[in-house]
Amino acid sequence: MKVAIVGASGAVGQELLKILEERKFPLTELVLFGSERSVGKEFMFKGKPHIVKLLQHNDDFKDVNFAFVSAGAGVSKEFAEDITRFGAIMIDNSSAFRMNEDVPLVVPEVNPKDAKFCPRRIIANPNCTTIQLVVALKALENISHIKKARVSTYQAASGAGAAAMQELELQYRQALDGQEVTVSKFPHQLAFNMIPQVDIFLENGYTKEEMKMYNETRKIMHSDVLVSSTCVRVPSLRAHSEAVWVEMEKPISVADAKNAFEQAQGVVLIDDIENKKYPMPLFSTGKDPVYVGRVRKDLTNENGLSFWCVSDQIRKGAALNAVQIAQYLLK
Repeated sequence: MKVAIVGASGAVGQELLKILEERKFPLTELVLFGSERSVGKEFMFKGKPHIVKLLQHNDDFKDVNFAFVSAGAGVSKEFAEDITRFGAIMIDNSSAFRMNEDVPLVVPEVNPKDAKFCPRRIIANPNCTTIQLVVALKALENISHIKKARVSTYQAASGAGAAAMQELELQYRQALDGQEVTVSKFPHQLAFNMIPQVDIFLENGYTKEEMKMYNETRKIMHSDVLVSSTCVRVPSLRAHSEAVWVEMEKPISVADAKNAFEQAQGVVLIDDIENKKYPMPLFSTGKDPVYVGRVRKDLTNENGLSFWCVSDQIRKGAALNAVQIAQYLLK
C-alpha cells in the first residue's frame, strides 16, 4: 500500500501525517510532494524521516494506491491526470472537482457509497463548513426531511491555512504592542475583529464559501434542501462554529432531536445549559467529532429547530474526512 500526500508542508498535509499514523493506516510506503519552496523539507512519520519531493509531470505516481491532495484547485486540476493515470485514487481537498457529475463528493457519515462511483478515480473532499453541517443534518434528516437550513458560520483563521493562523497570532502581538498591524491573508485585520466575508463575492451578493454550502449540501445529501448562509471569519485560531436553523417537513421534539444527535455517527452531543456546557472551538481543537449543543425549538417556525455545532476544520473539515474516505474504500 503506497500513499502519497501532495501539499505535505501545509496545515492539512501536516494533519494528514498525524491522522494516518494515529489511525494505523495500512500503508507500507509514503511519499510526500510539494512546491519548489517545500522541496527538501523533512517530516517524520512513524519515527522515520520523509523528504518532500517536487511535484512534476512525470510517472512518480505509478505505484501509488491513494493520493491525498491538498495544494489548491489550480494544482489539483493541473496534476489530476498525472496522479490518476496509473490507477491511484485521488482524494482531493480543493474545490476543483466538487460539483463535477462524474466526481463523487463524499462525507463518510452521510453518503459513503457514493465513493464507489469514481470513474475518473477522483473523489472530492467537501468544503470544511459543509462537512460539519451535513454530519449534523444527517441525524435530523433520518427523522424528518429537512426543507431549509439557515446557517451563520464563525470560521477560524485555520480555514485560510497555516500562514493565516500565524498572521492572526502576529496581529494580536502587534495590536497589543501598539504597532501597525500586518494584513495579508485576510481582507482586513482579524485580531479583535470579525470579517463577514470568506472567499470572494459573487453577483448574487453571496460569497463563494456561502454558495459552496448551498450546492455541496444538496449533492452530498441527495436532497432538495435549500441552504442560506452568512460566513464570517472570527479571530480564533482553529475549529469552525455554526449556528443552524432548520425547517423540517414535520415538527420533531427537542428530546427526539437530541436522541438523534446522540445516536448519529461522528456526532457528540454536549448540551447541558444548566451547567454551561456546550461546544466551543477552544475545546474542539485537535478532536475528531462534530460537536452539537444548544438544541431548541425555533420560536418562529412550528417545524423548526435551532442548534449550534463546532468541529475542527483541519481534522474533520479536511484531513480526517479524506482518510475516512480511503478507509471506507479499503473495507
